[in-house]
This record gives sequence, structure tokens and C-alpha cells, in this order.
Amino acid sequence: MLSPLREDSPRRIGPYAIRARLGAGGMGEVFLGDRDDGSGPAAVKTVRRDVARDPGFRSRFRREITVARSVTGPRLAPLLDGDADAEVPWLATEYVAGPTLSAAVRGAGAMGEAEVRMLGAGLALALAAVHAAGIVHRDVKPGNVMLAADGPRLIDFGIARDPGGTPLTTTSRMVGSPAFMSPEHVAGSGRVVPASDIFCLASVLCFAATGRDPFGDGPVAAVLYRVKYVEADLAEVPAGLRAVLEECLTAEPAARPT
Repeated sequence: MLSPLREDSPRRIGPYAIRARLGAGGMGEVFLGDRDDGSGPAAVKTVRRDVARDPGFRSRFRREITVARSVTGPRLAPLLDGDADAEVPWLATEYVAGPTLSAAVRGAGAMGEAEVRMLGAGLALALAAVHAAGIVHRDVKPGNVMLAADGPRLIDFGIARDPGGTPLTTTSRMVGSPAFMSPEHVAGSGRVVPASDIFCLASVLCFAATGRDPFGDGPVAAVLYRVKYVEADLAEVPAGLRAVLEECLTAEPAARPT
């Protein structure tokens, strides 16, 4: 959703003239920007100054840019540009016009079975491209799914990493969104594998089909316990979708479909 710029909002980031705010999160803000060459709008993500002062975070952000450049596919928002060494680090991706899956379901209710099938097919294509590049997304959730006119887009590789790379997170730092984590996320970030994205994809599709988080709500610790030890509640999932989602939500990563 577009919001007006605030007094302290930047008017220019790199080569982009900033037109509006798209949102904000724990690490910074996202703006709508136009490049001077008229190549079209972009979503420009910035990092808060206090976060940018952390050398470890700059390394992580630099890796995010590298990761995003390495992954391309029809259901992904491609990276356009980025600068991890700027005073305020930033990256720009293709602007996807449309609501997030989270906003759409919260606002209009659960999707029908045919819509969920189309959503699942599109996100599966996106994850196939991610995994083919040797990357684990690690944060597949409704807020990272944009519903464009021509189909869904998976966005935000902010906590993605090469499975063979050195993790820049610690065991004391939670990486991901509790209601849409896999058991491996809960066990520790070093155990997250491509199959973890499949578990999270199934949780996203359960949310789309029912309008509810698959492992319920409440205190974070309670949600994480249910993710790790309790089966998801699929009672309201259409019967035609239940079997494949049950397979994807299997506790053992190796037993999940690709």
C-alpha cells in the first residue's frame, strides 16, 4: 500500500527519485522509486542507520544483494541495483503492483481451492528457481508473497543464504516468522535446508485456504512449540488440497516433496 513520504523520508536513494513509502520493518523502510532513465518503478529497500553501523549486518546485506542477483525466475521480483557500502545501504527490486497475500486474506478472507492451487503452482515455480541457484529462501510467509495481476511473486531474500556459506546469524537470534517456520528453523538456523522452504510454503497455502495461521496464535514460544512438536490444523483445508499439504508438513525434511 502506498503511503505519503514523511518529513524525514529520503527524496533520493542512489539513482532513484523517491515517490512514496511502501512499508517498514524491523530493519528499515521500503520506498517506491523512479529511476532517472525512465526504466520504470522500483521497490527500494533501505536499512536503518543504527543497524547499518553493525559491520556484520553490512556483510549480511552485501550477501543479500549477491543472492538476489543470482536468482531469476518468472515468479520472483528481480534485483535491479543495490549498494551495501552507501551511508544508508539500499537495494532496489522490480516493483510488484498488488497486495501481499497477508493483506489480501486478512481483508477479503480465505481463497477458494482453485485460487490456492494457482497460488501454490506459482510459488512452487519461484522456489524451484531459488533452489536451483543453490539458495534457501528461509522466510516464505504471506507477507513475502505479492499478488500481482499476472500471478504471485515471492519477494525478500533478506535472510536467504547459500547453504554452503557461513551463516551470519547466531543460535540466539530467531530468523524467520514464528507462525511460518519449519521445525528446522526452531531447532536452529544452521539446520535450515531447501526442504524447510517446502514446509513453509505449505503453511502459507494453509493460511490462504483457511484465513488462519496453521499453528495457531498466542505467545511466540507456544507457536514455536506447536511448529516443532504438533501437527498443523488442516481441518478447514479443502479435502482436495489436504494430502499434498500433509506431505509438505511432514516433520522429517527428507520425506517432504521437492
